[in-house]
Amino acid sequence: MTALTIMATGLRRLARDRTALFFMVLLPIVIILVIGATVRDTGEIRIGVVAAERTPLATELVTDLRQSPAVSVTDYAGESEARNALRRNELDAVLIVPAGLDGTLRSGGTVTIPLLGSAAQSIQQAARSAVSGLVARHAARVEAARFTVDNLGGTFDERLATATRLQASVGTVTVRTETVDATSDYLPLGFSYSAPTMLVLFVFINALAGGAAIIESRRLGIYDRVCAAPIRPHDIVFGETLTYLAVALLQSLLIVGIGAVLFGVRWGDPLAAAALITVWALVGTGTGILAGTLFRTPEQAGAIGPAIGIACGMLGGAMWPLEIVPQTMRTIGHITPHAWAIDGWIEILSRGGGIPQIATQLTVLAAVALTLLTIASIRLGRRLTA
Repeated sequence: MTALTIMATGLRRLARDRTALFFMVLLPIVIILVIGATVRDTGEIRIGVVAAERTPLATELVTDLRQSPAVSVTDYAGESEARNALRRNELDAVLIVPAGLDGTLRSGGTVTIPLLGSAAQSIQQAARSAVSGLVARHAARVEAARFTVDNLGGTFDERLATATRLQASVGTVTVRTETVDATSDYLPLGFSYSAPTMLVLFVFINALAGGAAIIESRRLGIYDRVCAAPIRPHDIVFGETLTYLAVALLQSLLIVGIGAVLFGVRWGDPLAAAALITVWALVGTGTGILAGTLFRTPEQAGAIGPAIGIACGMLGGAMWPLEIVPQTMRTIGHITPHAWAIDGWIEILSRGGGIPQIATQLTVLAAVALTLLTIASIRLGRRLTA
């Protein structure tokens, strides 16, 4: 009961600390919202369309493009506005529908339709493939209508309507993409990768910075006054442990909730996700208490702690996937617990893994947590009895 009272007191004190709340609650939310708004999990290609004329053939081309499930179309009044949107990464490509499109095609001429792309080569290729396929399909109808008019007579509009009906009845070839090697180290897409890495990063950083609370309590003599009461030192240690664990779990649940509700992140098997969150919260708890016994002043904990957390996050794959770095750096990265936690999330989110599939990661993280908690408890206990 004493430990729970200490935990409740610690949480109330934290709730009144606006600086701590900013770093533990507001800052993660802001970064999650920014990344979630810019990282898209959808496979849609964002294409801006600038149509010089709203003639029937030009309108039909834009309509065909808009109906494609792989493309998201935004209309722009002028090319300058569309180019600016492309530079700001609001678009992946810009399609310029030139003036005189209808007249040139009706007379049998050739029309060049410019497609402006972004700097990323992969996005350029995807946009070019999506647009060229639609343009070719549109051009086939126009060519068929033109050929029929030249050889059988009739009006162009009548023959184009006939070609459109016939084209709809002709069978098509569907290309399906399937991942054959289900055990490969592929990553979750977009925000589904960013969300768990931010959970790993922020829980660890805030735990390190939160060590300042223990230092402040020692400096103000709070522990001395508590020890003057009939309260044993190990009750204080246990209460502080529960406080840090509660904060880590609450912050984890906050990130999970924001990712799921606002950005549709699916966190995989509930039991596996809960186990990974819990064991990582224990790692953060041990780290935070240990920081409170190692740093001398709250300023040191607030300045040095986050720097250490960011460095570990960079090595462990919280800033970028370890799959893109050389094998040597990947091995070094697994010295940090971050890499094991992120490996566990990749197993859960990419491959639908459960607890058996992440047993190795859970074991390593549990060992790290037990080591940190043991050392931190011994050191804090000594500080209380010194």
